[in-house]
Amino acid sequence: MYDAVVVVSFGGPEGPDDVLPFLERVTRGRDVPEDRLRFVARQYDSFGGVSPINGANRALVAALDRELTASGHSLPVYWGNRNWHPFLADTVRQMRDDGVERALAFVTSAYSSYSSCRQYLEDIEAARASVGPGAPVIDKLRQFYDHPGFVEPFARNLADAIRSLPIEVRDAAAIAFTAHSLPIAMAGASDYVAQLWEASRLVIETAGAPLPWELVFQSRSGPPAQPWLEPDVGDHIDRLAADGVPGVVVVPIGFVSDHMEIMHDLDVIAAERAERAGIVFARAATPGTAPEFVAMVRELIEERLDPSLPRRALGRLGVRPDVCPGCCATGR
Repeated sequence: MYDAVVVVSFGGPEGPDDVLPFLERVTRGRDVPEDRLRFVARQYDSFGGVSPINGANRALVAALDRELTASGHSLPVYWGNRNWHPFLADTVRQMRDDGVERALAFVTSAYSSYSSCRQYLEDIEAARASVGPGAPVIDKLRQFYDHPGFVEPFARNLADAIRSLPIEVRDAAAIAFTAHSLPIAMAGASDYVAQLWEASRLVIETAGAPLPWELVFQSRSGPPAQPWLEPDVGDHIDRLAADGVPGVVVVPIGFVSDHMEIMHDLDVIAAERAERAGIVFARAATPGTAPEFVAMVRELIEERLDPSLPRRALGRLGVRPDVCPGCCATGR
C-alpha cells in the first residue's frame, strides 16, 4: 500500500539570517510585536542562530533509513517541516517527482492536541494541495506517547540523570516532567494532559524511580490575559526549594529530541532559576535516536503495512486510532 515514509516536524532556523524570518512565519496572524520577536531571536545567539531541531531530524531520518533497510523494507525516507526548510510542500513535490504515490508520515510529536497532531494533518493536506495533481496520498502514523519505544529511553535517561546528582541530594530530590504549555481551551479539546500524565507515570514505573514527581509546563508563548496550562517549571522549582527539596530532575516528556525549548528554556533558563533558588538541577535526555525509539517508528510503519500485527502500548488510555476522529479543536 505504501512506497515511502516522510518525517514531518516543526522546523527551525539554520543560521543568524534565518531567525527573524522563521519567527515571523511561526507567529504569522498572531499580532506579535516586532520587539518581542527580536527578544526571542536573541535566544538563538548562543547557538549561532541554528536550531538544534534540524540536526536532530537529520539524524532521525538517517537512523530510520538504516533501520528500515536492515528490516528488509524498500521505503525511502523523506523529511519536511511546517515552518522552515525543507518545507513540507517542497518535500511532497519531490516525492511526486520521484514517483511516490502513497506515503506514511511520522510526525515528531507523541501527543494529541491541535498544535501537535491535527495541525500537522492540515499541514499535510495544504502541502498536497500546493503540489496539485499527482501529489501522493499521505497517511499519518498514530500517537506513540505510551509505546515502549518512547517510554523506555526516557526511563533509562531518567535513571542516568538521578545518578548524576550528588549522592547527598539523590534520595531527597524530586522529578518534574515538563511539556510545552498550551492555551487551556486548546488543551481541553484534546487528551493532551491525560496523555502526558500517563506517559510520565509509565516512565516512573519503568524506571522504578522512588522519588516524588509532578507534571509541569514550559515555554509559554501566549498573551498574559489568556490562561495557559500551569504550573510553570520555573515556579515549580521555586516551590520545591521553598519546601526544602535539595534537587530536581527535569524530564522533558513532551519532546522527542533536544531542541530550543529544551536547550534554552530548560538547560539555560530553568537551570539558572534552580541555581538562584539553591537547588541542584539535572535534566534527563530525550529519546533522539535511541535504538528503541527508531525501532518504534519502524514498528508503527509495519503495523500499517500489516494490520494483523499487534499494536504495542503500555498505557491505560487505549491505542490511538489510525484515522483522526476529528478531535483536537483549536479551542479558539
